[in-house]
Amino acid sequence: MSGELKKMLIEAFREADYAGSAVDSFEVMFNPNTYTQKYDVVYEDRQGQGDTGSPQVFGKIKPQEYTFEFLFDGTGAVVDKVEVQQTVERFLTVTGKHDGEIHRPLYLKLSWGALLSKCVLKSAEVTYTLFKADGYPLRAKVKASFSENVEDTLRVAEARTSSPDLTHIHTVEQGEHLSLLAQKYYGDPSRYFQVAQFNNLKNYRQLKQGEVLAFPPIKELEESRAS
Repeated sequence: MSGELKKMLIEAFREADYAGSAVDSFEVMFNPNTYTQKYDVVYEDRQGQGDTGSPQVFGKIKPQEYTFEFLFDGTGAVVDKVEVQQTVERFLTVTGKHDGEIHRPLYLKLSWGALLSKCVLKSAEVTYTLFKADGYPLRAKVKASFSENVEDTLRVAEARTSSPDLTHIHTVEQGEHLSLLAQKYYGDPSRYFQVAQFNNLKNYRQLKQGEVLAFPPIKELEESRAS
């Protein structure tokens, strides 16, 4: 049903490649009002002796990070009453507690609207803000940060197949942006407009899921722009 409220779902897996079914999951009580997406490119300074400036040499692209603030409410004023402390512990068990079978926290998949991220929990800060007369919490806020997780074999494969001297065919996934795809295939997000021209995109600011795009060699991309 269009317009139906869907809450963020956090699914947990034991396999690094997310094979099989989720072994656990957690649905948030309230969707976050905002969230932060951090895209961090690392450059290395290489400055010669006596130089006043230094070229920024590309080092690596760090995994994207997402930060959310989740609200847990046990007053019953908006949703059914819950035991806040138990619910927070349940959240932490799914997202960040040590799993005995794989001897580490579980691998996570966040799903909410256009956001679909395979990640791991980096940190969670719990703040209790309202209490019962006996001291048990009635309300809590959890500031949680997640870092994208790419399984090693997939990461190596992507690195080998992302050469700008090859032609790549890419099927757009939900939430992808052309500038990030240009960064992926050319190492230069500013080439998004050239890619849009090459693919005759009318609305390159909002890519459609399932849309097929071509990323040709840089030389061919530049020649198409000049013609």
